[in-house]
Amino acid sequence: MNVKLLDLKKQYQSLKPELDEAILKVAESQYFILGPEVANLENNIAEFLGAKKAVGVSSGTDALLLALMAIDIKPGDEVIVPTYSFFATAGVVARLNATPVFVDIDPVSFNIDPELIEAKITSRTKAIIPVHLYGQSADMAPIMEIAEKYNLKVIEDGAQAISVQYKDGRSVGTIGTVGCYSFFPSKNLGGYGDGGMVVTMDEELGEKMRILRVHGSEPKYYHSMIGGNFRLDAIQSAVLNVKLPHLNEWSAKRRDNAQLYTKLFIEAGIAEEEGRVKFDENNKVLLPKAVYKDSGLTNYHIYNQYVIRVENRDELREFLKENGIASEIYYPVPFHKQECFKDLPSSKDKYPNADFAADHSLALPIFPELEREEIEYVAGKITEFLKS
Repeated sequence: MNVKLLDLKKQYQSLKPELDEAILKVAESQYFILGPEVANLENNIAEFLGAKKAVGVSSGTDALLLALMAIDIKPGDEVIVPTYSFFATAGVVARLNATPVFVDIDPVSFNIDPELIEAKITSRTKAIIPVHLYGQSADMAPIMEIAEKYNLKVIEDGAQAISVQYKDGRSVGTIGTVGCYSFFPSKNLGGYGDGGMVVTMDEELGEKMRILRVHGSEPKYYHSMIGGNFRLDAIQSAVLNVKLPHLNEWSAKRRDNAQLYTKLFIEAGIAEEEGRVKFDENNKVLLPKAVYKDSGLTNYHIYNQYVIRVENRDELREFLKENGIASEIYYPVPFHKQECFKDLPSSKDKYPNADFAADHSLALPIFPELEREEIEYVAGKITEFLKS
């Protein structure tokens, strides 16, 4: 049996008539950059999330970059980020000649540990970027308390977490100063190329980001600010407008798949419960935990990835490949070990939880269209490997 990490063809086939019609409509209109499709998506996303303002942009990376530009991050400023995330989280800070300052993650949620943030704040700190990694909210309440105490902005990196709720019911991205999303094809809500969105509860800031995404031009050819070319394509917006109504259904299927994996691993005797952080003879695989599962909310986790941790990760991955099972490592090198950040002061600190995650984590297939037999096959092969 062959099990893909992601099979977008199945999703396309389920929506083919609607998607084909939407794309053809854009082609016939010959309106490809911004325009009514983008405006429609912005309104739909704002309503869906409960945000005051949504601005479509060219990618999730550009969403982060635009947000930092909008809050006036300058050379020499410091921005606190988790050391364990996709590169863009820290890369956008460095692109503005500001300094990313790394913080270790919580060993259960994989998200930034709020208890470690305050120690990294200096007179140069201007913002915090919590990442809602793998489709689960960071612990925003203490982060917002710290931000208020030190007058810091909070840019939420929700690239993997659109529609996720924090434990108080608010959508991630609407809690901090700006929320940033990615519509990369592999995301829960993915387009047919690059795309992203920034959202905010501050309408004035939202308007500033709208202007900055077109080189700071308002009106056209008149520039009061220096922005960038961060425009969203109409075709991407058309695709996303078709997909958005199905997002909650797809997230529910991902949660069902995650629960089945967990059940199978526990029944196989290689795990005892979710959220364990140390290996022993009864916990050969450490299972992810939905930390807000008992909040009474639906979208407490959307499982953009289902990430386990195992001792012989690389050997297991090769074994799975030999048996037709795709997997991925998110992420093998934390920021403090990246060559381009080696000279940063915070790279010299210790980050045991991020290092452990980088050395042991493995993402399994979790997409909504995954069949039960495929999940059972994956779990069975992992059990076979860990018991041999």
